[in-house]
Order: sequence, then C-alpha cells, then structure tokens
Amino acid sequence: MTERSPAEKSVSDTSHSAIYLASAEGETGKSTIALGLLALLSATGGRIGVFRPISRTRDGENDYILELLLAHDSVGLDYDECIGVTYDQVHADPDGALATIVDRFHAVQAQCDTVLVVGSDYTDVGNPSELSYNARIAANLACPIVLALRAAERSPAEVRGMAEYALAEISSEHATTVAVIVNRTSVGQEEATRKALDGLGPGVWILPEDPVLSSPTMAELSEALGGTLYSGDEELLDREALHMMVGGMTVEHILERLEEGMVVIAPADRSDVLLALVNANAAQGFPRLAGLILNGGLRPHPMIDALVRGLNPTLPIVCCKQSTYETARIASHTRGKMANQSARKIETSLALMEHHIDSTELMADLHLAIPEVVTPQMFEYQLAARAKSDRRHIVLPEGEEPRILRAAAQLTARGTARLTLLGDPAKVEGQIKDLGIELSGIDVINPLDSELTEKFAVQYAELRKHKNVAMDRARDLMRDVSYFGTMMVHNDMADGMVSGSIHTTAHTIRPAFEIIKTKPGVDTVSSVFFMCLADRVLTYGDCAVVPDPTAEQLADIAISSAETASAFGIDPRVAMLSYSTGESGSGAEVDKVRTATALVREREPDLLVEGPIQYDAAVEPSVAETKMPDSPVAGQATVLIFPDLNTGNNTYKAVQRSAGAIAIGPVLQGLNKPINDLSRGALVADIVNTVAITAIQAQTTGAGK
Repeated sequence: MTERSPAEKSVSDTSHSAIYLASAEGETGKSTIALGLLALLSATGGRIGVFRPISRTRDGENDYILELLLAHDSVGLDYDECIGVTYDQVHADPDGALATIVDRFHAVQAQCDTVLVVGSDYTDVGNPSELSYNARIAANLACPIVLALRAAERSPAEVRGMAEYALAEISSEHATTVAVIVNRTSVGQEEATRKALDGLGPGVWILPEDPVLSSPTMAELSEALGGTLYSGDEELLDREALHMMVGGMTVEHILERLEEGMVVIAPADRSDVLLALVNANAAQGFPRLAGLILNGGLRPHPMIDALVRGLNPTLPIVCCKQSTYETARIASHTRGKMANQSARKIETSLALMEHHIDSTELMADLHLAIPEVVTPQMFEYQLAARAKSDRRHIVLPEGEEPRILRAAAQLTARGTARLTLLGDPAKVEGQIKDLGIELSGIDVINPLDSELTEKFAVQYAELRKHKNVAMDRARDLMRDVSYFGTMMVHNDMADGMVSGSIHTTAHTIRPAFEIIKTKPGVDTVSSVFFMCLADRVLTYGDCAVVPDPTAEQLADIAISSAETASAFGIDPRVAMLSYSTGESGSGAEVDKVRTATALVREREPDLLVEGPIQYDAAVEPSVAETKMPDSPVAGQATVLIFPDLNTGNNTYKAVQRSAGAIAIGPVLQGLNKPINDLSRGALVADIVNTVAITAIQAQTTGAGK
C-alpha cells in the first residue's frame, strides 16, 4: 500500500482523532501510561475507543492490556473489533498485515470521536525492527506518537541515548513523536533525568517508579510456581507482594525483619515459621503480610495442619514443589501485570499520571480535536478535577465499612479531598490491613471516647431545647456517628459529610434537618441525580426525598435543582414533567405542575422553565418540534423535575438500567451545608463521586476549609 508522506500527514500542526502509544522495548510500564491517557482522553469528551494493531493473544488467552482498557473506554466495542492482526500475521506478511491494520483501525475510528492506539509489547517478537514497524503503523494511521521509555536500571545519560535512538527510528518511518513519557524513574533521579532530556524536541514527562505497579500478586506468584492455595482467604491472593524474604533463619529474626506487604518463603516442614507468621499476621503491632510460600513439595505435619485449620487464618499460604533457591529465583523474576481485576494497580496508575503529568499541556502537545459531547467519564473526571482544585475536608461516618475505606484510599491517593473517618481506630486499622490498601494522612475519631462528644452534646441540647432534649439524650445521640459527623460540619471542623452505605437515608439526613437546617429562602430539602448518558448529562429531581410534593415544594425543588445543575457546569433548562404537554391536559396532578411552573417563573424570572411537559417533548427535538415548537426548553431540557417521588425514582432507575446510564447521587440540596446520602448498595466509584460532589458543594457555598 502507498504510505503517507510528511506533507500529507502534517501530524504536528493539525488536529487529530487518534494517538499512538509506542515503546522502544519491553517493561516500560506502558499499561500504566495507556490507562492514564485513556482517563485523560475520556475527560475531554466524546466517545473514546481503544485499538491494538498487533495483538499479544496467545495460548487461547486474551490480551490483558486490551481487556483492561476496554473496561475503561466509553464506546463499548467488542474485544475482537479492537484488534488488528497477530504477531504471526506480521511475521508472515508485514505489508499485508499493515493493510489489515489500517482497515480495522478505520472501522473502529468510524464509531469513535477519539481512539487510543496501543502499540506492541516486545513480548512475542522483541527485535530492533519492532519500533520501526510500530512507527510505520502510526504513519499510515496519521497518528501522532507518544513514546514510552524505561528509566529503570539506567542513568539519565543512558535514558537520553535511548530517547535519541527511538526518536530517530520513528522519524525514519515518517512518523512524528509529540510527547515522551519516561516511566519507572528511580526515586531521586527525576530531576537529573529531566535535565538530561532538555532540548530533546517533543514534550517530556517523568514518572517515578512505584513498587506497587511492578510487584506481583500472590496469585501471580502462585501461577508462576505452579503452586496451590493451602490455606487462607482466596480473595487476598490479589494482594501485591511488595517485598520478599527467604525465611531461613530462626523465628525471632524472621519476625524482626517483617515488612508490610511482604511474602515469606520457607520449607513446608518449618512448622515454627508457619505458626509464627500466621499468628504475627493477626497480631496488633505486626506488619500485614502478602502471603507465605511453603516450598519443597511437602505438606505441614498433620498436627500442625490441624492447628492451622483450627486457627482459620486469612493469610494466603501457597504450597509449591520447587527448592528454596528455585522458589526464590522464580518469585524474584515474576513481574506483576496490570490486569482488569488489579484494583490497587489501576488506582496507583491513575494517581501517578495525574500527579506527574500536566493534562492541559499534554493535550496541547497531542493536538486532539475536542468534541462537545459530554460523556460519563468526562463528567466524573471533571468532578475530581474541580474537587482537587480547592480541596475540602469531608467526614465519612462509616469509617469501618470496607467500601468506604477503599473509596478513601482512592480519594487520598488522587488528592480529591481531605478526609476524617469515624469509628474505632483499631477496627479501622485492621480493616485497612485486611483490605491491603494504602491509607495515610487520615484522621480517625471514635465518637464513643472523643473529647468532642461532650462539647457536641452541650451544643445539641441547646439547639434542641425547644424540643426539651435532655443532656443524657444529647450524649447518647452524639455517640451516634451520623449525629457526631453532622456536628463536625456544624462546627466547621469539616466542610461536608457523606454517609448512608450502611445506614438508612433517614438516619443520615435527620441530624441535618435538626442541626444544619435549610438555606434562607428554601423550605424544602430535596435531591437530584446526575444522569450521565452516552453523550450528555441530565439532572433529575426529586428522586429520593419528597414523596408527594405540593406545587410550592415542586417549585422549590425546581429552583434548587437548577442551582445545583449550574454549580456543576450544566446550563439549566428546566422541564416540569407531567403526563401532558402545555394546555392539552387537565386534572389535579397536571394543575399542580402548572401552578409550580408559574411559581418558578415568578420567583426566578430569568430561569428557562417549561411545564407541564412530557418527558419525550422535553428531551427529544423532533417531538418538541411538534408539541412545543416555540419553546426554548422543549427538546433540549437539562433539568427534569418529576411530579412525585414514585415517578422520579422509577424513571431514574429505568434509565439507569435500560439505557446504561451512570446515575450519580442522590445529591441533597437545600441544606445550609453539604450533607449527602449514599445508597446502601453504593459501589466504591459511587462513594468517590459523591465525596467529590460534596467537596464541590462546599466550594460553592463558601464553607471554610
């Protein structure tokens, strides 16, 4: 096929709809960079797809990098659609393979606004021509290249030499490199490496080495050794082994050398080591281990086996057949991979890219065409970015709940908010170790013994003296995490609160009604959901709080929802929903909506509002053209107000499940300070989003830090 000339492609000064991530060798940590780039692209809007021109599929196993990325894109293409050719096809006919790659790429591109193309991995071929072939592909796809380099075990001068070689190789194939990302840089070498690459040409970004990303999990170690799980919690096999030690010394010396996340290798007949480590892993004051590997093809003595099973330890214990030396050799050479289930690696990768790469500058380097479409990924990214721009302090009352702790780990790693957890510090610490998560810089307060409890009780009794609340009752309530957390917000010790993953909505918001109270001029506390559809974000209210609002309450809900939408970058065009449109219907329910619409117009004359209006006329331009052709809201509504809770709750769930929308909320509105409720089925991602929303609400209400 005819390849593009430099004049035809003009890569460096035109906008593009795809970028090509290439590396010059293996073990660059390209999957880390790919995941970060995908998150960055998703935040810019549009439908983001992924394409692998050369698949590393072998032995019937799918390409784990492609599977990882497909789980985070916004198009939903099938796995097979996103693959160009196999390595065997490249070997047999390079030119024919290139033609196939181009055809299959354009089939993907036709369904996407932007495509991330991830080059080959140097695992199945590994020869110097591989970079050249990737450059040929990029030139024929008219994709600018982001070059990934490895700094591990290299001096800054050696990194410079590798960069110059790779850039020359890419240029010789008429492709253009617009950015270089140097990954796995040794701690303390970042600035020296940056200086060594001065004047290189493309923009240069430096990522430090993070041991979590290269460390194998216990499952990967077990697979590499052909081992079997002898004892322990199978779910904990996903924990990374950050350190390794051969337990050949006496038990006391092993114990004093233990580190967090360590795996210990010892022969299966070392009963003293087995029992000591099982007990140390459960004891307070000792590091939490990743696991224990018992080598030599032996099993523990029957009496020791009975004792271990009686203890029922969660610590993963794997048995393998190799000698101690061979076990240690295989384990030390096993490198972790970032698969779709590697939650800690994924979060670490995203945090690493966010902390060390200026997304605005990199996007400018890439010259990507930015569509106006707002995708769920874009909205979620913008939430996190806004929260980080002015960090606020959020209290999480359910500090012992695993989902809350996982969310807290993500939020702190990415700098989204400052957090305080409520709960028993010993239980919280135990959960953190059991979950194998990193969580530092967070305060943990126990309302049962905090010195603040008495202070809060006195304040609460004063606030509720008109209800004749006695001090004993006030003290009891302040030992409740929801009341304690709400009092922290009331006293500006926190800017907002998020709860509800294990408590009812009433348990979460009742203290807010009693203590925080409503904003001036607002009589109704209500809620909205942000409904993230494939190409836009709509605001639904009220779907969680007010069962059967009056016309006055409905007007309150509409005005509050419009303010909330505006605070989150959504231009409010309010549709007051009913089963009829305009003047076509009558009846008590329609009249209520008609009255509420008039009240909204009276109170907020500059707010675009229409009602009563049916859902299809509110969101579909073609229907609006027939039913309300002159309305500035019909067909383009962004804030949809439901006439009652039954309609709103069922509609949001129907759209969520049937249309595949992401529902973020409920977001409470109308309170003096931000308090938000979680669904008891909330996922970690839901908690992360809700904390970010609460932090943004605190920013917009002017709450103190």
